[in-house]
Amino acid sequence: MYTIIVCLFIAILLPYLAKVPVAYAMHKAGGYDNRYPREQQARLQGFGARALAAHQNAFESLLIFATASLTALATNSVTLMTQYFAIVYIISRLFYHLFYLLNWSSLRSTVWFLGVICCLSILWLSIP
Repeated sequence: MYTIIVCLFIAILLPYLAKVPVAYAMHKAGGYDNRYPREQQARLQGFGARALAAHQNAFESLLIFATASLTALATNSVTLMTQYFAIVYIISRLFYHLFYLLNWSSLRSTVWFLGVICCLSILWLSIP
């Protein structure tokens, strides 16, 4: 159970950590516009646009992982396999972000798919 909770905590932090490259790109594009950050983000190109997309996807991915993790905890279905899938999910998300920033789209899609499979596996293993 401890591993699932730690992975959930890390997953919650990931979208906020993913904001760092976005803020860097915004700073490089004339300074961080704290009054209208979303308008400035919409104008980002190249690295900045990829950083923003990775940041947004981190929030989107959190929903499915949190659902899977909380389901496993609520149904008392935390096993070694569910913990393994949670760890692989976190690792896949780290690589996803890196591959997005590097513009390696095929590898990015592969690790995205791996992360989704991990979440679905946790849910599947939670079915009584």
